[in-house]
Amino acid sequence: MKSKKQQSHNPAKKSASPAKSTPATPNKSFAVTEASELLAFLLAHLNQGRNSVKSLLAHGQVYVNDKVETKYNYPLQPGQTVAIRKEREKEQLPLVGLKILHEDDDVIVASKEAGLLTIASDKETDLTAYRQLMAHVREADPKNRIFIVHRLDRDTSGVLMFAKSEAVQQKLQEQWQTIVKERSYVALVEGTVKRTEGTITSWLKETKTLKMYSSSYPNDGQHAVTHYKLLQAGKAFSLVEVHLETGRKNQIRVHMQDIGHPIAGDKKYGSSTKPIGRLGLHARILSFEHPVTGELLKFDTGIPKLFYNPLKNESTTPDRRSKG
Repeated sequence: MKSKKQQSHNPAKKSASPAKSTPATPNKSFAVTEASELLAFLLAHLNQGRNSVKSLLAHGQVYVNDKVETKYNYPLQPGQTVAIRKEREKEQLPLVGLKILHEDDDVIVASKEAGLLTIASDKETDLTAYRQLMAHVREADPKNRIFIVHRLDRDTSGVLMFAKSEAVQQKLQEQWQTIVKERSYVALVEGTVKRTEGTITSWLKETKTLKMYSSSYPNDGQHAVTHYKLLQAGKAFSLVEVHLETGRKNQIRVHMQDIGHPIAGDKKYGSSTKPIGRLGLHARILSFEHPVTGELLKFDTGIPKLFYNPLKNESTTPDRRSKG
């Protein structure tokens, strides 16, 4: 079997932006023969008032060498071409609490902030990652859709993936354990974690109030396995790296509580502190084989700097953070 080349993605360097539409046929086109500022050039060549010309610029209808230009004082140089389009440039909806890391014909990968729902229930009307990305793909074609593959809790930040067709969604969900090569989190937990690494295994069940817990009986519930590694320990808080072998609802939150180190800010699962004003859980890395091309993709969103604040000046162990 041929080995597949891994493609690593750094969100700070490469963030997929929405595809640009092909410029419409120009209504008017002018060759630039001498240096000038764009607004002055337009006023000299168009039989329109100043406010009308400014409106053309504001609505993205002025192109310099086929690129939209909106600055009044944009410096034109001889040899350039200025074109005016009849159609206004479509305004793209801003993403709130969400950043697209990768997009192709089959999948869309994004990083969400804490506080944003992945997808809402039928009774909820909150802004969600799902709704925003659905609107994003429909800007290109109203028939486009996205499909949920996995979720992050509202208060968990980090990387998640959506499919662009039911076939891709089905393949990802059915073959998740083999397609996903790495899925790791970083957690800020309460207390000094003494073991440098460990594995937590239990069977998870859900109460009538939708709270998950570990059953004391083998095979009673969903089998869940969590691996953790200590990155940095302080007197009151520790930073751990968490790898999921299984992906159950609230799995990390329950398992950290089980070992006596609930996630900071997680009152639901035993935390009594809120040192960073949010849940101390971040989905850092997602690496998977592309469900169609087979290419190995890796997305590393790093460790939020906020997570280090409670550990400053109180570290009891060397910082073992991995660089990414």
